[in-house]
Amino acid sequence: MNIDRLITMITRKLMRSGINKGIDLAARQGKAPEDMTPEEREQAKAASQTARKLQKGIRAARRFMR
Repeated sequence: MNIDRLITMITRKLMRSGINKGIDLAARQGKAPEDMTPEEREQAKAASQTARKLQKGIRAARRFMR
C-alpha cells in the first residue's frame, strides 16, 4: 500500500469521526445526555437522525454530479 493512500485513509477516518461528534454535539445543543429531559433527548435523537439522512443525501447527490 502506498504511504500517501494510507495517510489519506487515516485522515478521512479522523475527519469522519470528528464530523459525527460535531453533529451529535450540535443535536444535543452542548448538553450531556444525563442533564437532558426525556423530551430533549428525543429531540436530540431526531435531530441527529435528520443530520445523518442529510449526509447520506449529500453523498448520493455527489455521486450523481460526477
